[in-house]
Amino acid sequence: MRNRDRSRLRLRDTISEAAAAVAQRPIRTLLTALGTILGVGAFVTTTGLAETARAQVSSRFDALKATEVRIQDAAPDGTNPFPDDVDQRLEALNGVNHAGLYYTISDQGTIQPRNTATRPTGTGQQIPLIAATPGAINASLPTLLTGRVYDDWHESRGEHVALLGRVAARQLGITRIDNQPVVFLGDTPYSILGIVDDVRRNPDLLLAVIIPTVTASDQFDVRNVERQVIIDTAPGAAQLIGHQAPVALRPQAPERLQALVPPDPQTLRNQVEGDVQSLFLALSGLALLIGAVAITNATLLNIIERRPEIGLRRALGATRAHITRQITLEAALTGTLAGILGATIGLLAVIATSIARQWTPTIEPNLLLAAPLIGIATGTLAGIIPALKASHTPPAETLRT
Repeated sequence: MRNRDRSRLRLRDTISEAAAAVAQRPIRTLLTALGTILGVGAFVTTTGLAETARAQVSSRFDALKATEVRIQDAAPDGTNPFPDDVDQRLEALNGVNHAGLYYTISDQGTIQPRNTATRPTGTGQQIPLIAATPGAINASLPTLLTGRVYDDWHESRGEHVALLGRVAARQLGITRIDNQPVVFLGDTPYSILGIVDDVRRNPDLLLAVIIPTVTASDQFDVRNVERQVIIDTAPGAAQLIGHQAPVALRPQAPERLQALVPPDPQTLRNQVEGDVQSLFLALSGLALLIGAVAITNATLLNIIERRPEIGLRRALGATRAHITRQITLEAALTGTLAGILGATIGLLAVIATSIARQWTPTIEPNLLLAAPLIGIATGTLAGIIPALKASHTPPAETLRT
């Protein structure tokens, strides 16, 4: 007979009562869910921003550094390790956009650039003198203020032509070339073909007078200068060119040349993205932990206030399992609502941040679908301890309070 008279509570009735309890106290439910809302919202926000940041790392990866290769003498001994046709050999390699040789002429004691007007006395300032092949200038990715860059014809003939960096031109008082300005190096005049306003590589060019390497070797003592080759490659070709260039320049002894190659872009990008994702996931986990603690505390306070109700239910025949299931389900429903609200807030935060930063929002749809599940799990786990505590409270004691 006892088994026949045992109290029963169907799942449908439990859900109905839990939903009614949640809906009857909207303000309290909101305050109870606030921690989970913030936790899930922070999780969605940080994870969404991590994905967006990873996309930005990929799209804004420094392609300039990733497409630059430099070749230098591995064992300097005062001799020139590079052939005369550096530009032609390297630009014949698949993946090379521009390549060339350059060096600074160090004998500044006797080389003082002067323009036509200051020829008798000079400017009084030492201006660097750089010899560079046309390929080296083009590999520096220059922007010209005026004029043009000298070409292979000027280089092969050793013409007395020059380019001026923006700073050097200002020091020499030259701002235009349509009046055919001339700069004197020693007593030799050099016609100015152009003024370099900016470069994306080799900023030293902006400070210098730049002349062809053949002209420099005919005019000055360049036996002990440190030469270097700069190569501008297509994206993704730097690693391969770093292996091929020494062989192309010195097939008989490629070990004489050292290639300075940037890190593999894919590896570096994956490392950066992994670090970003790990950081944001750690912050997300901390936010969810804070949310779980908050909803546990709020549910415990709620249980204390509902002690008479719980005692009455026990007195009317509700079992401990009924009370446990009732309180846990209420917490789970609260967590579900918190998960939905948190996901909405997180999505809006990702979109707002991306718009403010001029990024393209990137977020996984599965993350938004998982947010309510995260809320359910958080609410359920947070409600178990208060539910067990409520179910083990003696009915007589709760009714006396």
